[in-house]
Amino acid sequence: MIKWITKLFSSTQKEENTDNRKPEVHEHPKNNIESVSKKYLIVGLGNIGAEYVNTRHNIGFKVLDFLAKKESLSFETVKLGALAEYKFKGRTFFLLKPNTYMNLSGKAVKYWMDKENIPLENILVITDDLNLSFGTIRIKPKGSDGGHNGLKNINLVLNTQQYTRFRFGISDQFKKGQQIDYVLGDWDEEEKAKLPERLEVSSEIIKTFGTAGLENTMTTFNGK
Repeated sequence: MIKWITKLFSSTQKEENTDNRKPEVHEHPKNNIESVSKKYLIVGLGNIGAEYVNTRHNIGFKVLDFLAKKESLSFETVKLGALAEYKFKGRTFFLLKPNTYMNLSGKAVKYWMDKENIPLENILVITDDLNLSFGTIRIKPKGSDGGHNGLKNINLVLNTQQYTRFRFGISDQFKKGQQIDYVLGDWDEEEKAKLPERLEVSSEIIKTFGTAGLENTMTTFNGK
């Protein structure tokens, strides 16, 4: 009997001690989330050489040249391309024109992406698109190469299609068998007259991409 009372008392005392115990406080580990990157890699696709300067296939170069001239920036010859650094509203935009020729564009993209530690979501690739009428803009967060050799190589080197591309329409007004001549041909007079306004819009797309984000950029400019 005494043993039973002793056991009961011991058990009751244990429960009371447990009830009076302060609740455990689990502190959250220090927040190690890195601040959102404010560096952006803007890649204009094209081919180097005087014979390609004014061709439709070089619209990526042309957009970056327009922005650089407008903001009084200078391109420097660097590894795998020409680079200009543009600072705007606390962001740094690296404007890259690969010198690898179109078919090896991915090599330059990967190099500068790694060198400047730029996340995939902060990359914007500007390219021509035969499936869009002249000057039409389409911005997409991902997608296939659509038969474009520059995008094809970037997809291969980065091993992903999950990067933003800005497609600039050059239309498909060529006869059967003349696609290469058309793409590597100069703009016609009507296109030349309309280009400045389209290039102005294109330069705003770059700035909006970095300051307002992809969704707002697509909403504002797609189809314009």
